[in-house]
Amino acid sequence: MKTIRLSFFLIFNASVLLAQQPSSETIKDSLTTISLEEVLLTGIRAKDDIPVTFTNVSRQDLAPRNLGQDIPILLNYLPGVVTTSDAGAGIGYTGIRVRGSDATRVNVTINGIPYNDSESQGTFWVNLPDFASSVESIQLQRGVGTSTNGSSAFGASLNLQTDSVKKEAFASLASSIGSFNTLKNTLQFSSGELNNSFTFSGRLSQINSDGYIDRASSDLDAYFFQGVFRDENTLLKALFFGGKEITYQSWYGVDPSTLESNRTYNPAGEIYDENGNRFSFYDNQVDNYSQEHYQFHWNQSLSQYWDFALGLNYTHGSGFYEEYNDLWYNENISFGGDTSFNYLQLSPFQVGEKIVSSSENISQKWLDNDYYVLTFALNYKKKNSEFNLGGLASRYVGDHFGNLIWGQSLGEALPNHRFYENQGIKTEGSLFAKVNQVVIGPLSGFIDFQLRSINYEVSGEIAGPSSFSVNDNFLFFNPKAGLTYTISNRQKLYASYAKAHREPNRTDYENGNPKPEKLDDFELGWRIKTTKMQAQANLYWMEYKDQLVLTGAIDEVGAPIRQNVGKSRRVGLELEFKMKLLPNWVWQPNLALSSNQNLDFIFERDGELVDLGKTQLAYSPNLISGSSLTYAASTNFQITLLSKFVGKQYMGNIDSENSILPSYFINDLNISYVWRPNKLLKEIQFSFLINNLLNKQYESNGYFYTYNDTWSAPGKITTIEGAGFYPQAGINFLTGLMIKF
Repeated sequence: MKTIRLSFFLIFNASVLLAQQPSSETIKDSLTTISLEEVLLTGIRAKDDIPVTFTNVSRQDLAPRNLGQDIPILLNYLPGVVTTSDAGAGIGYTGIRVRGSDATRVNVTINGIPYNDSESQGTFWVNLPDFASSVESIQLQRGVGTSTNGSSAFGASLNLQTDSVKKEAFASLASSIGSFNTLKNTLQFSSGELNNSFTFSGRLSQINSDGYIDRASSDLDAYFFQGVFRDENTLLKALFFGGKEITYQSWYGVDPSTLESNRTYNPAGEIYDENGNRFSFYDNQVDNYSQEHYQFHWNQSLSQYWDFALGLNYTHGSGFYEEYNDLWYNENISFGGDTSFNYLQLSPFQVGEKIVSSSENISQKWLDNDYYVLTFALNYKKKNSEFNLGGLASRYVGDHFGNLIWGQSLGEALPNHRFYENQGIKTEGSLFAKVNQVVIGPLSGFIDFQLRSINYEVSGEIAGPSSFSVNDNFLFFNPKAGLTYTISNRQKLYASYAKAHREPNRTDYENGNPKPEKLDDFELGWRIKTTKMQAQANLYWMEYKDQLVLTGAIDEVGAPIRQNVGKSRRVGLELEFKMKLLPNWVWQPNLALSSNQNLDFIFERDGELVDLGKTQLAYSPNLISGSSLTYAASTNFQITLLSKFVGKQYMGNIDSENSILPSYFINDLNISYVWRPNKLLKEIQFSFLINNLLNKQYESNGYFYTYNDTWSAPGKITTIEGAGFYPQAGINFLTGLMIKF
């Protein structure tokens, strides 16, 4: 199947190259190219005259620190952002939160194509290793943002544009090494423009790391290929990219006592004897997953004022989560039932006088999914007017099943016995229309409507066994409106209102009967740009109804568990600056102050419902600040000190002292030198990065749970609290060398 897909990609690119004749006219400048490439992003990117809070990040911003860590880690120093790494070193499974909103509410698009998983709504960057090497620019919109393809944003939108057309041919080799046996190798190339019309480029990457946490290894492979045709009025892009990851599981975390005594301990794969003595670890307790993406984009200039964009996407993913289920641990500690024949859908059998109804086993929980997307946008732009009409149609089909691959006492079971199977299908259609119009003089108005229709169906069984059936339909209308007042060429004020809705995800349905979320987002902001300073300040007020808040708990595969709450609110102030202090010094500080509250939280404690009233929203620190201080001795040499402070946060919603993640302050030091020796060797770049320069011991993530003890004291219910933490690495380094030909 992979051979067929690759053959299709190569044939398609060849057909594009052969079907189009090179233009006899050379492109006079790059303005046409820039315009056509921006058509891809017209429906989702914000600009200075749009009343939306955003930050842009370029390839040049990422390059000095692009040494193998995932995109969330590279974006850690942006306003209101908190990142974490399961393995503790920024490679493998990483996550991002914005304004206290988790990854399921950060809407990610790649060239306008939704990247969030349709069912879980999360983003798994581990499936796209080294993707930063193929990114031209990133825009982080905080709040609801503009209309976009995919689900509505509840915390932020993260829009990625992949490599733009390069006029000159090049090839580059990049390698980096670092702590925890980290090694990254990247080969990148571009044909440059052929006959002023055609370009072919690509990248191959491989990353290995042992991780900071015990056995939290990552073995990652990735690729990116792009074929482009363009003339003055047409841009055609065909992209083929993806990755393969094998990561040893490290989402279990550690309890408070282990955190103090052995912070790198990883309980994944523990094997016990019949007396409860741990004597080994299973060596293949891994996630093993591959994902491949096929995109085609057609951007067409129709006239001086009109242009059109069409996008097609097919994504295929397949892989499994492999786990050793220990009999003693299941029967004495977890009580999860993973070793019982009932859970495995096996029949008990008799050996002598003994009935065998459980067994140590190795299982694989599989996901095989396909995702089809069509996007379009029609754009009009004149001096004082801009109009965009666009939409999306998508279909996701996900097959979930479990295979039993080994058991100490399988009885009648055969290898690869399937103990559950279900299928999720999600169909979505959306339309958006945007108008940005000068109303009078310095005042312009912005109106943005999105209509979104979703059908989600699940049928079959989940592990247990338990029947799992969903058939839900949603129709959401998400309006946005705002004003921008241009004080001068350098200063703008803006105000906006946006309403957003978001459907529950798969895990929400597995844990009950969830409601869709509703959000009213009010933003007030100010932007200024001078020769020595850029600044942005904004106030936001976000009112939620039925928000699916993180409870702090995680399920059996590490997915966060959420629950609807009545009313909740986020209010905050965000400040962002870029200042030239001295001829060679640039400082970019940012500050996010916020109040994040459940307004009427109800909790069951000791068997009774308790109205806790106002409580802190989980994973929502009230203070986040970042800083980037750069000394550029020349255009080729720079030293940057990066600092990040994250205030205290609760991992649950009941303000329990046991759920606190303490505040932390970390610093990274980045040194970069670029040497351009001759025409053959166009560029040699040296990079050095020290993470956590001051060797701070900290935890950026964790989990919190409660359960009712009904057995210790008959007739009495006692609520028990527990927590786990994900330790992050102390001082560590990465160093790299890139040679560009």
